[in-house]
Amino acid sequence: MINYNPKSWLHMIFALNKSDTLRILWKEITYIGIFTLIISYLEITYFPEAVVLEKLISVYSLIGFVISMLLIFRTNTAYDRWWEGRKKWGELVNDTRNLSVKLVAFIPSSNRDDLDFFRRMISNFVFATKEHLRGCILFEELDLTEQELEYIKTKAHIPVAISQLIYTRLHKLKGNKFLSDEYFFIIDKNLNKLIDSLGACERIKKTPIPFSYSLFIKKFIFIYVTTLPLAFVTIFGYFSSLIATFIFYVLVSIEVLAEEIEDPFGKDDNDLPMDQLCETIQTNVNEIFE
Repeated sequence: MINYNPKSWLHMIFALNKSDTLRILWKEITYIGIFTLIISYLEITYFPEAVVLEKLISVYSLIGFVISMLLIFRTNTAYDRWWEGRKKWGELVNDTRNLSVKLVAFIPSSNRDDLDFFRRMISNFVFATKEHLRGCILFEELDLTEQELEYIKTKAHIPVAISQLIYTRLHKLKGNKFLSDEYFFIIDKNLNKLIDSLGACERIKKTPIPFSYSLFIKKFIFIYVTTLPLAFVTIFGYFSSLIATFIFYVLVSIEVLAEEIEDPFGKDDNDLPMDQLCETIQTNVNEIFE
């Protein structure tokens, strides 16, 4: 995620980072510019007196309004997904702190092995969740013993496997009378919240915008932009190609930004800062268990 100063207008206007849509779409913009220039040439050369086409301006204004409404809905939907993902990771931060504080308070300080186990596993859970949402797993990020690592590698869903290890140790403490039924119930609620947040993030990850909707928007924008010169060439001449290209850049940029933020768990510039959040959680957990 990019950290920036929203008040620095000049820097933001002239900055060209890798997430800038102009860098992403420059090939498509070039193709559209050439294509609309050819259409302008054909209309000026072979249909110079096509006055009827001037009446298309009102039609294109209406279509432009429809496209803008579709893109507003598209952007709002994508941002809702991004913001829900951020809220769930905020809940992970809070729930790991709550869980750590309760474990330290409920488990006798003489059980250093158990406390150290939970310290490692809480951090392991969030790091595994981060990579799980990215479609991979980095075992080097996890603090595991050889026996734990062998067990984890046999599982397809690493975060759930880690939660199983946590529950197994809690039941052992409960059976040995180091943890009362009441304390176990309290801790269980925090563990359930961690798994619920994981499931909510998986829902966002695995439920993209319907393919037909995305396909329709792309086709709609393409047809609208490539036929714009038909309405504007009698007024602006070859400049209608420049106008169409600029409109294409604006409309498609909105769609590209929506596509990027609707899956907020990757490594794009506008995705959630999950690496920093995991490090924050790990620091907080280590401090609580000291």
